[in-house]
Amino acid sequence: MMKEVLQFLKDNPTFFLATVDQDRPRVRPFGAVAEWKGKLYLITSNQKKVWEQIKQNPNIELCGMNPKGEWLRVEAAAVCDSSREAKEHMLQENPNLTSLYSADDGIMEVFFLQNATATFYSFTSEPRVIHF
Repeated sequence: MMKEVLQFLKDNPTFFLATVDQDRPRVRPFGAVAEWKGKLYLITSNQKKVWEQIKQNPNIELCGMNPKGEWLRVEAAAVCDSSREAKEHMLQENPNLTSLYSADDGIMEVFFLQNATATFYSFTSEPRVIHF
């Protein structure tokens, strides 16, 4: 089931990640995603506010839409994975990021989604929910 979410995000490579900054929502575009050891992974820099927000409150939400008017929302907890292997895998799956990051640069952070609820929506059918 997680693979369906992964495929939707890969097929629609600009999706949005929402965090909480104290009492305010913050949303920004993301695009890099990968599966590693059966989990959905994302990447960011520890120099960005998004990383501080995730560390303060790991509850995040993803949202993306395809050209057919179908969209996906994923609620989850972000869990840091500081392993070199996870970082290397993320770069292998997203080679466009190698100009920004390396597994040993001290800047790159990867995290996976835990206790995720994904809901697929469209204007023509009922929402469909999966958990992973």
